[in-house]
Amino acid sequence: MKTRNTGLRRTAIAVASSAMAVTVSGCGLGIGGSGTSASPTKGDDIKVGLLLPEKQNTRYDKFDYPIIRDQVLKLTEKKGDVVYLNAEQDAAKQLRQMQQMIDEKVDVILVDAVDSVSIAKGVRKAKEAGIPVIAYDRLAQGPIDAYISFDNELVGETQGKALVGALGVNSASKKIIMMNGSLTDPNAAQFKAGAKSELQDKVIIAAQYDTKDWDPVNAKANMEKSIQAVGLSNIAGVYAANDGIAGAVIDAFKAAGVSKVPPVTGQDSELVAVQRIIKGDQYMSVYKSYPEEANAAAEMAVARVQGRSIEFDALTRDKVDSPTNKSIPSQLVPVVALTKDNIENTVVQDGIYPVSKICTTPYKALCGQLGIK
Repeated sequence: MKTRNTGLRRTAIAVASSAMAVTVSGCGLGIGGSGTSASPTKGDDIKVGLLLPEKQNTRYDKFDYPIIRDQVLKLTEKKGDVVYLNAEQDAAKQLRQMQQMIDEKVDVILVDAVDSVSIAKGVRKAKEAGIPVIAYDRLAQGPIDAYISFDNELVGETQGKALVGALGVNSASKKIIMMNGSLTDPNAAQFKAGAKSELQDKVIIAAQYDTKDWDPVNAKANMEKSIQAVGLSNIAGVYAANDGIAGAVIDAFKAAGVSKVPPVTGQDSELVAVQRIIKGDQYMSVYKSYPEEANAAAEMAVARVQGRSIEFDALTRDKVDSPTNKSIPSQLVPVVALTKDNIENTVVQDGIYPVSKICTTPYKALCGQLGIK
């Protein structure tokens, strides 16, 4: 279980920035920028290994990797490098990729684990080779040096609370379906726990499934089973753990002939999900600031390699327990419910998607009605 301390997150970042400034002015050792010299632990010519889990979710190639790459370059006066590999939802492949990073003698590894248990073997090998490992987005088991992710229980709570709100005052008599994430992803268990804390005794959970590999194909098959078992007219809403699952659920509803899709949750604020929300097919998603998470991960990696303990400690003020380790230095980034009412103040304002990408021809009139411009 994690120990929550998200209220300190922004303080930690502010302290980190302040600490960097002190380091630059007091010692002549900076994270980046002109006129700085390198840490005696490791110079700016660092190599960061980045292991991401899959490509089903568009965020990894479109946001996480390029943001981390650019931030590492910025922090190292363009002398650092990011070596990126994607496991494409194959845990054995990711272990081989981890070994490849060890063989290439990268300075630090950021790993978003396909399977949090099996990756522990690779984490131990990296540790033996003197390479620090930071768990990124998903909590890996084994002797990791730090962990950065969104507040995953809060993600589930946000989804559950939104679904109950959408069902109205008589929600306790209404049936919902829970479409959870993959059993191999520790985040999925936290999403589920957070959601259940909001749904328990406030709705009837008529059926629930764990979606193998987060695959929408599997999710659609499970939703079709639910429609058959529970009855189309008896399903008042669906807890869908992410936007890929939400899309599959909505497809299953439409294939079954619904005139109006009941409230469906999501997560990740993918472009197609934002458009579904505008159209009214998907009720909400969870917006997670990928730039904030990815930039902080890059800062943590550089600080760890360059021996900048003040900055590193300031960036990891939260503490998280895994099944194998206790009080892991962590940063838990908060999240926000994304609905049609705050699209402009979230994904547009943060530069995730320009309005021109969201409000294409089929959605232009609806965008106008919502004041998105």
